[in-house]
Amino acid sequence: MPHATIHGNELFYDEHGIGEPLLFHHGYTGSHHAYDDVVPHLAKRFRVFRMDGRGAGDSSRTATGHSIDEYAADVVAMADHLGLDRFTYIGHSMGGVIGYELGLSYPDRLEKLVLVAPAPADGVQVPQAFRDRARELHNGKNIDRMLFEAMITTARPRSRELVESRIRQGLAVSDAHYEESWDALATYKKGDRLGEIKTPTLMVVGAADGLLAANLADFPRLGNATLHVFSRVSHGIPYEIPEEFSEVVLDFLEHGVVTAATQMEKLREAAASARK
Repeated sequence: MPHATIHGNELFYDEHGIGEPLLFHHGYTGSHHAYDDVVPHLAKRFRVFRMDGRGAGDSSRTATGHSIDEYAADVVAMADHLGLDRFTYIGHSMGGVIGYELGLSYPDRLEKLVLVAPAPADGVQVPQAFRDRARELHNGKNIDRMLFEAMITTARPRSRELVESRIRQGLAVSDAHYEESWDALATYKKGDRLGEIKTPTLMVVGAADGLLAANLADFPRLGNATLHVFSRVSHGIPYEIPEEFSEVVLDFLEHGVVTAATQMEKLREAAASARK
């Protein structure tokens, strides 16, 4: 099981396929397993790397360092370890917020960005009672209740076994990861800077995700982005619909940002060329 020493911590990564590099990061309490069914599709044409953030998955459990800035620095250090000067970054949920930070602080390292159901760029805001109940379920490791609720609220659950494995992965994160990462997501407020991100960006969201409204509010603030919305899909896009998600990513990697504005620019260029 490969690990890299990143900022003094042992972080898990793996590698599949050949071609231009893609680096995947998971969401809050997630792991590289979020992309298990995506890798076979993308590794046919790309060199796919997955990593686990500190305190999660198969990475070492650390007492501190679970801020968005530090997670983003870990991604860049992992890319250095892998010998990647530039790469396409794909991040789910909290990984999407890490993507925002990469676009703001390390744009020279990025070819493209794929933000998958990213947490809000102006901080996760939920009632304290919701947070307290989530903590109670997590600390009590109430798998049966968590599985019952997840099967109902996931729009396209693939199987009880898959959903339960996701829950068990979340319960296995360190206490520091669980608490500090949540605080990091709540206090990350850089929505007013999203226009500075000029890296070609794809935002992928689910129409049945509770983050949909926040995603649709953040999307137009990005500096160079396109959007894909999946119907009847909730927050776990990569493991709810891995094949469909992979096709959207492949299309973006081939064609880049295509919007009404880019099409009009092509029209202007064609008209200018015709006049010569």
